[in-house]
Parts: sequence; C-alpha cells; structure tokens
Amino acid sequence: MSNPQRTIEVRFHGRGGQGAVTASIILAEAAALEGLYSQAFPEFGPERRGAPVKAYTRISKEHIKTRAPILNPDIVVVLDPSLHPSTYMQGLKKDGLLVLNSKKGAKSIAEELSVGKVMVVDATGIALRNLRAPIVNVAMLGALARVLEEVSLDSIAKATLKAIFNIKWEGNIASLLEASIIGEAVLGNIRALNEAYRLTEVYIA
Repeated sequence: MSNPQRTIEVRFHGRGGQGAVTASIILAEAAALEGLYSQAFPEFGPERRGAPVKAYTRISKEHIKTRAPILNPDIVVVLDPSLHPSTYMQGLKKDGLLVLNSKKGAKSIAEELSVGKVMVVDATGIALRNLRAPIVNVAMLGALARVLEEVSLDSIAKATLKAIFNIKWEGNIASLLEASIIGEAVLGNIRALNEAYRLTEVYIA
C-alpha cells in the first residue's frame, strides 16, 4: 500500500448461493493475516438463493472508523455474469478495477463497459471442474489475488480454510495442494483458488 492512509474498498456482487458474502469475509480474514485492519459485511440480511446480493470489504493499515456501504469502490468483483452492468458498475472509481466471472475477453469487456482496468476469469468453469458446483466465490478471490498486492494468495488460502472449514493451516498453498489429509472438498476449493489465479486475464488500457 503506497499510501499508509489509504483504505482499499471492495464491493462484491452476486446472487444468493454463490458465496459473495463469504468471499467478503474470506478477503477480510486474509487481510488480517497480513497484519492489516479489515471489515466485511453484507448490505442486506441473509442471502436468498438466486436473489442479487452485495457485500463489502475494507482493508487498511489504519483503524477503519466507518461501516457505511461502499458507494465508490476501488474494486468491483462480479460473481454472476447475468447481472446487468448497471447493477455493479455504479460508483466504480474512474481508475477502479472490474473483476468479472465471464468467458468473454477482458479487452472486449473493457471496451463494452468503458472501463480502463478489467480482470476476467471463467470462475464458473473452474468451480464446476474442481467443486462440481457453480460456487464461484473462492475462484473469484484467486483472480483478485493477481492484482491485490496487500493480500497474498497464501493468506487467502488460509482464510478460506478458516472461514469455510474451520481449519487452521500454517503452510503455504503449495503444501496445501500436496496434502492428502484435509479432504477432497477442501482441496477442491484450494485448487479452484490456484487455478483462477493462474488463468485470470488482465487488461489495462
């Protein structure tokens, strides 16, 4: 974080059942593992499967004093490509980053939505391969890790284990992928995280 006063604000958009709220919590947990202050919360109450959901994460080197909804995010993460752009583009900063679950190319999306920074990953395909279910939240965090210098992929992996499976892991993601004692469901999430990190396409105009 080049500016020690800066707070990074991330807004997640998805539908109930895709894990947007859990993704915001995992990211905040990962930031805490890096020694940063963080907070995560949904805009509304419990998710209804299929209904649009928004969730927020703030990350900072300083105490975070606000719990207001994030209206002008630095980063927007879109878990469901069927959501209309008017739903998730609102308020994104001029130099903000869009992270989208899509099979389209990053450049075409950037031109279509007039965004200067776009990251694209087929998170649905990755989730189906590794989890056998279209739960894309962990894959989207893998994509985000490509550019979020403040939070490492290893920390996101550890936070994923803690938030979803209540497992504490001291090693790195490479040791996780080689582990045979933590179960296929756990490994599926870590594989999805790692695969998304590798396959994400980044476009900066």
